[in-house]
Amino acid sequence: MRVTQSMYYSHIYGENNTKLSKSLFDVNRQIASGLKIQYASDDVRTFTETMRLDNELTTIGQIKKSTESGYKFSNQTDVTMNEFTDSMNRMRTLLIQSANGANDDTSMDAIAGELRGIEANLKSLANTSINGQYLFSGSLTDTKPIDENGEYHGNDGELKAFVGSHNQLKYNITGADLFLGEESKVKREVTTNVTQHLNNPSSDSKALSKSSTMKEFMGDSPDDKHYFYLRGVQHDGDSFNRRIELDDDSTIEQLMKQIGDEYGNTNDVDVVNVSLNESGQIVVEDKLSGSSKLDFHMIGATDFSNSGAARTDNIDNLSSATTNYKDASTNNKLYVKEFVLSGLDSPTGLNEPEGNIYNRAEFKKDGEKLSGSVSQVLKSSHFVTQNGAIIDTIDSSERNAYAKPDTLLSEVANTQKEILPSTSPKTYTLDGESFTLEGNDITGAAYSVSIDLKSSANGGSTFNYNGVDYTIYNVDGTAADADKFTYQQLLDVVNMVTTDTLPQSANDADSYHKAVADATKKGNTSLSYDGKIEFVDLNAANTKATIALYDSKSGTDFQDTQTAGAVMAFNANNSLTIRDPKTDFFKTINEIIESVENHTIFPDANAETKRTLGIENAIAAMDDLQDHVFRNHSIAGAQSNTMSDATERTAILEVSTMSLRSSVIDTDLAEASLELSQLTLNYQAMLSTVGKVSKLSLVNYL
Repeated sequence: MRVTQSMYYSHIYGENNTKLSKSLFDVNRQIASGLKIQYASDDVRTFTETMRLDNELTTIGQIKKSTESGYKFSNQTDVTMNEFTDSMNRMRTLLIQSANGANDDTSMDAIAGELRGIEANLKSLANTSINGQYLFSGSLTDTKPIDENGEYHGNDGELKAFVGSHNQLKYNITGADLFLGEESKVKREVTTNVTQHLNNPSSDSKALSKSSTMKEFMGDSPDDKHYFYLRGVQHDGDSFNRRIELDDDSTIEQLMKQIGDEYGNTNDVDVVNVSLNESGQIVVEDKLSGSSKLDFHMIGATDFSNSGAARTDNIDNLSSATTNYKDASTNNKLYVKEFVLSGLDSPTGLNEPEGNIYNRAEFKKDGEKLSGSVSQVLKSSHFVTQNGAIIDTIDSSERNAYAKPDTLLSEVANTQKEILPSTSPKTYTLDGESFTLEGNDITGAAYSVSIDLKSSANGGSTFNYNGVDYTIYNVDGTAADADKFTYQQLLDVVNMVTTDTLPQSANDADSYHKAVADATKKGNTSLSYDGKIEFVDLNAANTKATIALYDSKSGTDFQDTQTAGAVMAFNANNSLTIRDPKTDFFKTINEIIESVENHTIFPDANAETKRTLGIENAIAAMDDLQDHVFRNHSIAGAQSNTMSDATERTAILEVSTMSLRSSVIDTDLAEASLELSQLTLNYQAMLSTVGKVSKLSLVNYL
């Protein structure tokens, strides 16, 4: 085969020119763009790796933005909590100063004034916001959490920062935790509020002590008998009644021991601690922590008639008693000793001592609102049978929780009709129980209603109004079963009666539900944030309505042995709460300040605010509040540190990922420049060779 010049040209120049031109173009493009490739087709592996790293950087960017935002929020929370702590420390210092008996009224008023200023500052701190977001509103960050009355309007929603796949970090402290949280290790403590003195003329006005006798305390009884009517609620929510009989020589210490025994104290174990403060008031402390149910009420009675009628062996006879000891020994002859006074009125109109009223009392009126005083709190357990097995229907996370509209009454009620043998877990039924609802509706007309809880087998629950039994229906149109009766159904009945909006037909589900809906246009009956029943008149600034709601058998069964107490209580003249697992921050702050404003060291039913805690108890309440805030503050600090660490880690990861991406896709300019120089030399060499070959003649090949 003859070798031609075109063959040399084709092999040396054609192919090499194309390759070198492309290489030169690629290198120049890399230098110009700074990237190794422009399209996926240039290098699939590099392109795939770059896209993966780009996605990684996008995710890291989201994480960085989220963590930075979370850090700013949590850091501001931490700063605000510092101010909370400082304000509360100052408040406690002022409380200790106010407990000094050397302060005159002017000094006490000045201290109270400064405390109110601190309270205002605490509310302001509670409403702190950052970038338009309130710190303590939960997930409702655009809602102001605390109103002027100290009530919380946020939720318990958590705010979380995205810090990686399936990984989020909480960065907020909710107002539900800070202002209404629960401290499970706190033991509930309650106290009476009537200051007690000895009544024996020979020792008049002397302070009460454990060694004081009934003769000194109640007077010289003709028949040597003194009666005390005890109403209580135990740690687990079971309520009880007991009539305690003591003779003249019995001491206050013996009375206190019997009170403790009724709560379950034994020779080996105390479940409550019953003590006497310096004002002669009885204090009951739950020895078990985590329950908000413990309650106490008592009234004492002595019959000076010497008639042998023993009028004091039945509490119903106390309606004719007097609280004036001197009057009792001369005229009335029946004397009662009150232990708790709350300023409540009895709806029955009976002329009985206020201290005898327990849970048969009218709701407190405030303009258009009527409010009960007893929080509805779930019991520790609620056993039922299901397919032959015994199950506990109350979730462990909800024990001691406030009732909600869909909560069953049976989950709160002290239902004492035991179904199972005593050797098994207790299961109860509300079938056959009845509540009395009485008062005036919004027109001022009187009403008296019986709410009768019945099982489905007995026709379902009803309420009787003016002799007519109205069936209470479920949403699906079936009659409400006693053990599945909800708070919402109870609220509906109260709202219909109080607004004078009754079903047109007594036994028609549609008529019943229409009446429920129509009643909401006139009034609103609901559960407050702390589980108390409230009615609001929607058409009057000062309602004519009154409400009293109580167990129909309430307070009537007192015997020498313990008997079951009221099934439920919605409003009560009960003991004052000193300590409780449940926190109500601003309500407690207000009660603390009222104690200073009333100048009372211990609770005093004669003060302007009857249920004031007293400064000594206020200090104990402040200690609990501080512990609660400290715990939340430590959480806020930990969250801030965690978010700071997360932000730093994200920044380092971002730099590392960007470096890795750069190594994959970015052009090494020094290396590319060197390669360009080499390719240029090669290209020039190729051109030189081609030029020389092009000058050759046939003679050169011979």
